[in-house]
Amino acid sequence: MKSFYHYLMKYRHPKPADDISQFANDAYDDHSFPKASDDYHEISSYLELNGSYLRSLVVFDEAWDLYENEILKKATY
Repeated sequence: MKSFYHYLMKYRHPKPADDISQFANDAYDDHSFPKASDDYHEISSYLELNGSYLRSLVVFDEAWDLYENEILKKATY
């Protein structure tokens, strides 16, 4: 299973068109981001303390839902 960070990187874009793309770009630039984690609480806690670049944790929750849906979809195949 890929980490959340690895999944999020597919949304990186030089000209982000939405909040998730901007989040992906900012997470890429955050060298302390928990890149190997697939734990919601670990990443959420990290962002609460260190994610000043994230306008709202709602963006993280939306990205996490997409991540979980992809993981579940792959698990059913």
